[in-house]
Amino acid sequence: MAAKLRKGDKVVVLAGKDKGKEGTIQSVSPTTGKAVVEGINMAIRHTRQSQNSQGGRIPKAMPIQLSNLALLDKNGKATRVGFRMEGDKKVRFAKTTGDVIDA
Repeated sequence: MAAKLRKGDKVVVLAGKDKGKEGTIQSVSPTTGKAVVEGINMAIRHTRQSQNSQGGRIPKAMPIQLSNLALLDKNGKATRVGFRMEGDKKVRFAKTTGDVIDA
């Protein structure tokens, strides 16, 4: 099945403690159905000091379920993603505006 959300997409959180926040997808894991979004679902990780990094409590973005994310269209509103054929290429488009997301 084609990926509706991809790395680099601007998304908004629909549910959870970060509801309403916006961010950019850093990585997607299709097998687990989760994505890491910049600045969303932050957790504190305690790390030991090493030769090249300072130790302490470091905030880290944790994966969030894909179903809790929605793509932002050009107007900055949450939208669903559709697929259509343009020529011989399959492209993603925003359902609210009908604009192609990636040409």
